[in-house]
Amino acid sequence: MKYDYLIIGNSIAAVGCIEGIRENDGEGSICVVTDENYRVYGRPLISYYLWNKTTEKKMLGYRPDNFYKKNDVELILGVRAEKIDPDRKTVSLADGREIGYGKLLVATGSSPFVPPMKGLDGVEKRFSFMTLDDAKALAEAIDKDSRVLIVGAGLIGLKCAEGISDRVGSLTVVDLADRILPSILDAKGSAIVKKHIEGHGVKFYLNDSVAEFKDGTATLSSGKKIKYDAVVIAVGVRPNVSLVSEAGGKVNRGIATDLKCATTLPDVYAAGDCAESLNSVTGQNQVLALLPNAYMMGHAAGVNMSGGEELYDDAIPMNAIGFWGLHIITAGDYEGEAYVKRSGTKYKKLVTSGDTLRGFILIDEIERAGIYTRLVREKTPLSEIDFEAIKERPQEMAFSRAVRKDDLGGVK
Repeated sequence: MKYDYLIIGNSIAAVGCIEGIRENDGEGSICVVTDENYRVYGRPLISYYLWNKTTEKKMLGYRPDNFYKKNDVELILGVRAEKIDPDRKTVSLADGREIGYGKLLVATGSSPFVPPMKGLDGVEKRFSFMTLDDAKALAEAIDKDSRVLIVGAGLIGLKCAEGISDRVGSLTVVDLADRILPSILDAKGSAIVKKHIEGHGVKFYLNDSVAEFKDGTATLSSGKKIKYDAVVIAVGVRPNVSLVSEAGGKVNRGIATDLKCATTLPDVYAAGDCAESLNSVTGQNQVLALLPNAYMMGHAAGVNMSGGEELYDDAIPMNAIGFWGLHIITAGDYEGEAYVKRSGTKYKKLVTSGDTLRGFILIDEIERAGIYTRLVREKTPLSEIDFEAIKERPQEMAFSRAVRKDDLGGVK
């Protein structure tokens, strides 16, 4: 069996790829292979699934039910891709099938990183928190009296805490870092969010780590002992790169790609959390594991796989997330001169470098944040706009007339 286009992984990157392909090629055969048993769903929604803010039916309706039919896509669920043969242009599946391809997209995502911790293998109720099946398994294991210990105070760990907060008796979060969300927030922003989360019953032990799990007790490096009924490991993730690396493709931390999302293997592309792309802020190649970036990278790959041309050269680190109603948006990085404004839970940090906005942090003050994001992404010269006005409130009228007309679609 051979397809014109084969996609490994049924993620948002795969959706972008399918749509990119169909913009140029309405007839070519497409097949998607995934080791999950679900149609595409928004992985960030699994915390809301546990929090009863959404349902499985709604999650699987992330794209219309007829998305695959409309785009004439064959979907193979619950089967793992095990090997790429770039010379024969085939992919071997765990069930013994071999599928040929004309062009291949690897969108295999990432897997939880589980550091060595003494006694962890003996923890019966131990979970990750990355997939719908993870969420279902955790829901089955907890009740209103459960004491849950989450190892990791990053995005995954804290969204897990939010999702199960109404289902359990107590929540404790341990992290080796000195603050929560260290990858996206500075110390001041982190302190604001931490205080807000603590107000919802979550207890933190930072600058600490688990030295040993034993008989329902986690002993921390500081000597503190924490009783638990269930443990969630949310320390971090690692890109799933083995299919490409074992086939001889170049892999760094993630799968190496060029600006067309092509790997070093012929006719093999990569997108999403498994792949590296250009960070347009720093000029460095890195994994930018974010939902919007995954879609855009997949779309660019699909366009290029099907004979079009689309460069994926404007990716930036970006996050939009909330915890118990406190909303946060960040983008870029924070190397440069900072303008900071704070009032209660509201926090704004704009970082400039030279004549451009390099990055920002917005907490509880996210109105029209897209204007800041565009300034970062497009490196708009600040000398061409009224940046002093935009510092206080992002608004199109602070841009020149030409910029409003040509770039922002505004009035003359």
